[in-house]
Amino acid sequence: MTDKITALDLAAAELSDATRTYFAKCEEKLGLVPNVLRAYAFDDKKLRAFTDMYNDLMLGDSGLSKLEREMIAVAVSSINHCYYCLTAHGAAVRELSGDPSLGEMMVMNFRAADLSSKQVAMLEFAVKLTEEPAKIVEADRAALRMAGFTDRDIWDIASTAAFFNMSNRVAAAIDMRPNPEYHAMAR
Repeated sequence: MTDKITALDLAAAELSDATRTYFAKCEEKLGLVPNVLRAYAFDDKKLRAFTDMYNDLMLGDSGLSKLEREMIAVAVSSINHCYYCLTAHGAAVRELSGDPSLGEMMVMNFRAADLSSKQVAMLEFAVKLTEEPAKIVEADRAALRMAGFTDRDIWDIASTAAFFNMSNRVAAAIDMRPNPEYHAMAR
């Protein structure tokens, strides 16, 4: 098996000091630099845009927990059959939940998992937004409100689902490969 992380032959640019610092922080916290970041390393501006949006959506202030945001990433990536994101974010669900089987169920079919009705509503919305975005109507937002989500939460659900739809498409287009370490994490 090749150790290329994408099917594209894009030489990494000279990393800026900020990027080197960011990669060092990844090594320190995760024990690796995610291949998605290495894939973007050919263009520091694109890497910054990606990481700024990712960090805001996945780590920033939100009414959604980090686990719930990772669950959205996995549900969307499952619909899109994104090998990279299912591997990386499935590992994050295992780690954040402390439940290895939850990560596997989320990858295969979140409806088989023991989730709260609020989490199911959130994921059903993310799936509909992925599969049929033109069919989202007020009743879909009302269902989220009835489940206990605020309008800000709905924004965050939609933004997270949209980000992973974009990321899944880029990963598919360039055949992005996950770091092998993800397969063994939180098991």
